[in-house]
Parts: sequence; structure tokens; C-alpha cells
Amino acid sequence: MKKIKLGTSNLEVSNISLGCMRLGKLEVKEAAEVIHNALELGIDFFDHADIYSGGKSEEIFAEAIGMNPAVREQIFIQTKAGIREGYFDFSKEHILAAVDGSLSRLKTDYVDSLLLHRPDALMDPEEVAEAFTILKDSGKVRHFGVSNQNPMQIELLKKYIKQDLIVNQLQFSIMHSGMIDAGIQVNTKHDNSLNRDGSILDYSRLHDMTIQAWSPFQHGFFGGVFIDNEQFPELNSKLEEIGEKYGVNKSAVAIAWILRHPAKIQPIVGTLNTERLTGIAKANEIDLTRKEWYEIYLAAGNDLP
Repeated sequence: MKKIKLGTSNLEVSNISLGCMRLGKLEVKEAAEVIHNALELGIDFFDHADIYSGGKSEEIFAEAIGMNPAVREQIFIQTKAGIREGYFDFSKEHILAAVDGSLSRLKTDYVDSLLLHRPDALMDPEEVAEAFTILKDSGKVRHFGVSNQNPMQIELLKKYIKQDLIVNQLQFSIMHSGMIDAGIQVNTKHDNSLNRDGSILDYSRLHDMTIQAWSPFQHGFFGGVFIDNEQFPELNSKLEEIGEKYGVNKSAVAIAWILRHPAKIQPIVGTLNTERLTGIAKANEIDLTRKEWYEIYLAAGNDLP
């Protein structure tokens, strides 16, 4: 498994992360199989959030991996906070309480990174700054980031916080490629020329923030997977063609498409199927040519000006 440097931190982590959103649906034994398969593949970065299965995903993870100091030193844990039932909450009190809850469930003294989970319209950046300082000084959180935020929201936070924001977790896939589309369609009247996210891709590269791609196999907003989906015959045909060339499956090609981008985007893969994860990990074995990358992009229904 290849490694990437996470943002401006000194963390060298697997370039593919295991997303643990659905882990709470498994029995401990089943979860252990998933986690240890990931570790055997070289995946050492695990993405959590306090809301996943109401906190059960974090509990199951800790029990399944047999959390202890020796295990903890070998893995990287990220969690997120800020989503509550029916609203978002970046208050100092909630952030601190959410982290304490996650640490308790994960059976650890610290998380490697904490992300603010979706923007809170009522955010007071000075409160966030206070919470971050407390968490950093106490050793409970080592690094910080955001999720689904645009450049100006990030800049507002950066005015007040002392810590670097090393990660922005964003939905991104072959079929959800808006942050790339707008750049390709500059100076056109094409629908995809609309800049919906404030040039977040370029901003992230300029500021050395790692983009983590959530739902890398989804089309639309949780519209379903595009792999083997009859709605997308041209795309699947192209993925299969390229996969056969390199000896990998279509899912691996879809991840290789993300990894091929020079921004060093880290996909968050949420499968709980060990065989599928093993196939996906083979994305590291191939390096798509520029021509192949664009062929896949066009097969997804995109145009070039």
C-alpha cells in the first residue's frame, strides 16, 4: 500500500482509508475480519464519526481490533463531530463532549485527526478555536480538519484557530466530479462550468490540505453505486476494458482514477466485504495514463470544451 503525507502534518498514512460508517451493523467477529483484512492490505487509516450507528461503529471498532497501546501505535484514527439530530453544532461544549465520547468508545486517549462534520451556519469561530486549543493542549486531538467546507469557510476558521487544518473531506468520484468539471469548463457556458464549491480543489493544493474522497463509488448524493449499474453502460464498459488491461476489477480502476490526480486525494472506502476491499486495494498497482484517465471521464458522460 502506498503512503501519502496527510496535509501539513508529519503523518505518513495509507493512500486509501477504510471508512467505518457501517461497522456498527456487524458483530465483533465480523468487524474484526474486515479490520484485520484492511491491515493486511496495508490500510492503516480508519475514518470514523461520532454519529455513525449512534456511536456503535466506534465501539465495535475498538473491541474488534483489540485496542491497546501497542495496537494504537500502529494505526491512525480520524473521527468527526458536529452533526446532531436535526441540526449542526460547532459549539465549544458540543465539540469537547463529542470528542470525549469518541475517545471513550474507541478506548484510546487521543485521535490522530478530528474533522468538523459539515458546516454549521451558526458557527462562532472563536468558540471552535477555544475547543481546538483545549483538545490540542490536552493531547486528546493531534491534528484538525474539516468536512464539506468551501475555501471561505475554511479561511474564516483559520483567522481564529492556531492549528493547521490538514484535511477536507469531500464527496468525489468519477460520477461526482464537480470540483474537476468547473476547472475544465472555464470560460464556457456549459452547465459544468458552474463553480459550486469556490475552487476547493485548487485551494486545497495551494494550502497543502489533503482532500479525502467520501463515497468514491456513488453517483449523485447517495444515489447508489455506479459500478455494474445498468444506468451507466458506457462507463462500466470502459472500466472493464481498462481493468482487463491491468488485471484488476472495475472498482480498482475507479479508485485508480482518483489516485491518478496529482492532488494526492485519499479515497475513503466504506466496503465491509473483505474480497471487495482486497480488489479495490489493487488500485495501487496501476498508474493510469493521461489518455485513460480522460477516457474514463468522458465515459461518465462528461464533455471537453
